[in-house]
Amino acid sequence: MTDKTYSSTPAVRDDYTQDPRRNVEFSHAPRHYGRWVAWIVVLLIAADVIWAVSHNQNFEWHVVAQWFTEGSVLKGLGVTLGLTVVSMLLGVFIGLMLAIARLSDSILLRKLAGLYIWFFRGTPLLVQLLFWYNMSTLFPRVVLGIPFGPQYLSWNTNDLITPLTAAIAGLALNEAAYMAEIIRAGLLSVDNGQAETAQAFGMSRGRALRRIIIPQAMRSIIPPTGNQLISMIKATSLVSVIAMGDLLYSVQTVYNRTFEVVPMLMVAVIWYLFITSLLNLGQSAIERYYSRGTRRTLPNVKRRQSNAEEKTAPIISTPDMVRKEDL
Repeated sequence: MTDKTYSSTPAVRDDYTQDPRRNVEFSHAPRHYGRWVAWIVVLLIAADVIWAVSHNQNFEWHVVAQWFTEGSVLKGLGVTLGLTVVSMLLGVFIGLMLAIARLSDSILLRKLAGLYIWFFRGTPLLVQLLFWYNMSTLFPRVVLGIPFGPQYLSWNTNDLITPLTAAIAGLALNEAAYMAEIIRAGLLSVDNGQAETAQAFGMSRGRALRRIIIPQAMRSIIPPTGNQLISMIKATSLVSVIAMGDLLYSVQTVYNRTFEVVPMLMVAVIWYLFITSLLNLGQSAIERYYSRGTRRTLPNVKRRQSNAEEKTAPIISTPDMVRKEDL
């Protein structure tokens, strides 16, 4: 009869650690070869487009460089920026008032705000600008007084509605209609419990809006407002039809004289792209500011690579294995 020796050391499969397909120490993220190919294709196409545009003599890049910082172009750029700032500020303010009116308990305010938004969103901006510019053909004089009663003050419409005032009125009133819906959606995104809690602490509705509701709604308002600001920059080019000396009108004046249409339009395109790129950076910074404490980030998990001497073979448990806790 032969003696059998039983070892308390569990059985170990040597091939488990030798096979790289089964050993976690040899694991790695999957390689996305399709993405690499897509990157190469996109970069090749981009390089080809850049090469074709930069070496195309019809663009006349020397003319673009000559007029890019010319005085009349920079003056038109200043007019474009000024129109954007003033019209956007007025549009946001009027839009805030309209949004509050749309959420009011008063049926009259809700209907009036809805009628305003319906009209200005339903008509093209270019048509509105032309109507403001030609207001004197409809109303030769602007009168201030009591309806169907005495008139106290009167002005000549041509003295009030200049190309500048027509541009500001058209851009701001049109923008207010869109901003009203953006702000209203942002206010509705805040939980009703916030307003109820503010009222429980004795805050008035106006103070609750300023201190509680609007700061929380900014997270939803800022992104579409940034898009509207960028759209406003480009929409200012429409004021060139009413002889307002913006950026596009300035380059049009030049190429009407020199017949260099394409290079002068490229001057305007490059300036518009430069301004919108700066606005994108500013929008991102504002979004990060108002999203503090709400962004979700994954924890930075680092892989631990074990040294060769720390490698331990996996233990294959058997039903007859005796654990220390069982003794």
